[in-house]
Amino acid sequence: MDLRLLAALVLGIAAIVVVVLRTRLDAFIALLIAALLTGFVAGAPVTDVLNSITDGFGSTMGDIGIVIGLGVGVGKILEVSGAADALARAFVKMFGKGREPWAMAGTGALVSIPVFCDSGYVIMNPLARSIARRKKAGYVTLALALGCGMTLTHHLVPPTPGPLGVAGILGADVGGMILAGVVCTLVLVPLMVLYAKWIGPRLEEHVLPDVRGEVYSTATVTPDAVPTTHGSADSSTDDGAEHAGGLREESAAETPRRMPTWLAALPLVVPLLLIVVNTVATAIDQSARGVLDADDYEPSGIVGVLAFVGSPVVALLIGLVLAVYVLLPRVTTRNQVADWLSQAAASAGLIILITGAGGAFGQVLRDTGVGQELATVIASWSLPGVLVPFLVATLVRLAQGSGTVAMITAASVSAPLVGSLGVSPLAAAIACCAGSMVFSYFNDSYFWVVTRFTGLDGVAAIRGWSGITTVVWLGSLPLVLLAGAVL
Repeated sequence: MDLRLLAALVLGIAAIVVVVLRTRLDAFIALLIAALLTGFVAGAPVTDVLNSITDGFGSTMGDIGIVIGLGVGVGKILEVSGAADALARAFVKMFGKGREPWAMAGTGALVSIPVFCDSGYVIMNPLARSIARRKKAGYVTLALALGCGMTLTHHLVPPTPGPLGVAGILGADVGGMILAGVVCTLVLVPLMVLYAKWIGPRLEEHVLPDVRGEVYSTATVTPDAVPTTHGSADSSTDDGAEHAGGLREESAAETPRRMPTWLAALPLVVPLLLIVVNTVATAIDQSARGVLDADDYEPSGIVGVLAFVGSPVVALLIGLVLAVYVLLPRVTTRNQVADWLSQAAASAGLIILITGAGGAFGQVLRDTGVGQELATVIASWSLPGVLVPFLVATLVRLAQGSGTVAMITAASVSAPLVGSLGVSPLAAAIACCAGSMVFSYFNDSYFWVVTRFTGLDGVAAIRGWSGITTVVWLGSLPLVLLAGAVL
C-alpha cells in the first residue's frame, strides 16, 4: 500500500470540501486546486500535472460541453413558452382527482429533465398551491412530491447537466444512461410519493402562517421574492443555476400561454427518443455482427443514420430548433430568443466548467497512479465495486451540499477504477448519480428553495425535505447493486 498516493487522494477531496465550504471560491476552482494538490502530493512533475489537467479538461468538454449547452437551451424555451405549465396541467388531468401527489411527482420528474430544479420548482409551485387551495388541504404533500420528483430526474436522467457530466467523465453511453435513469425514476417515484403522503399531513400544522395564508386564502398574488439560498452550492440543482425571478399565483393578467400537451412535450420527447433508439439499434447491430469491442464497430445503412441523428449533440440540436419554432409564438423576435438562450448559457456556464474540472481531476488521478492504488486497496475489502462511486458521492454530498459537485467528484475518483473494480461505466455512472441524492439539508440551496416555498422550518423541514431525499437515496441502493450485477 502506497500511503503517499492515498494521502494525495484524501487531501484532494478534502480540498474540494474546504474550498467550497470555507472560502469565497466555487466548485470549479476547488476541483482545479484539488487536481494540482493531488498531483503534487503524489510526486508527479509539475509539467505532467499541468498536462494532465489540460488533457482531462479538454477531452471531457469535447464529449459533453456542447450537449449541456443545448440541453439548458431547450429547458429555457420550455420555461418561457408555457410548455412546462402545459405539461404540469396534463399530468394533473391524467392522474385524476385524488391522485394529485402522483401528478405532482410526474410533473416534477418530467419538467426537471431539461429545466434546473430551482427554476422548475418556482415555476410549478403555483400549480401545487392552487390544487391545495381547491382541496383546502394537502399542500405539504404536494410540494414535497413535486420537489422530490424534480430531484429524481435531475440526478438520474440526461440531458440534465450533472448526469451528462458523469457520463462524459466515465465514458458511459448517454442513451443507456437515459434508459437506466428512467427505470430508476419509475421505481423510486412510488416510494417517494408514499413518504410524501405519510409525512405531509403530519407537517401541515407546522407550515408557517404567512405561507399558509397565501396557499389557502383567495389571494391571487404571493410575494415576488425568491427565497434566499444558503450554503455554497446547490444539490439537486446545478451549481450556478439561475433562480427564477419570483413566485406568482396565476391571475387573469398572467395566465400562461396554453398549448396542446403533445406540442409542449415535442422538444423534450423527440431528442430523448432519438438518443434511446440509437442506443438500442446500435446494440442490436453490434450483437448481430458479432462485434464485441465498440472501438471496432462502424455503423452503416439505417443504423448509421440513426447513429447520426441519435447522437446527443444532433438530437438536442433538433430539440432546440423544435422548441424555438414550435413552442414560441410567431411574433417572438430573434433578439428575444437570443436573450433567453443567453440566459440559459449563463446559467449553464459554471456547470460546464465544473464538469471539465472534474474531468481534469480524474485525469490527474489516473496519470499519477492514485486511482490504481485506490482500486488495489478497495479490492482488499469485501465490498461490491459499484458501491465505491456510490459512497464517494454520498460522502461528498453530505460534506458540501451540492449534488452536482458530489456526482462529478465521484465520477472523477471512479474513472480510473472502473476496469479494476469490474464495474461497467454505465453502472458506475448510475452509482455516482444515486449516491448524490442523500439527505439534502442546510448546505444545499435547493433545500432552502423547497422548504421556504413549502413553509417548513427547523425540525419540520428536516423531517419533510431531508427525510424524503434520504428515502429515495436508500431506495436507490438496491438498484445500484442490481446495476452493478447486470450492466
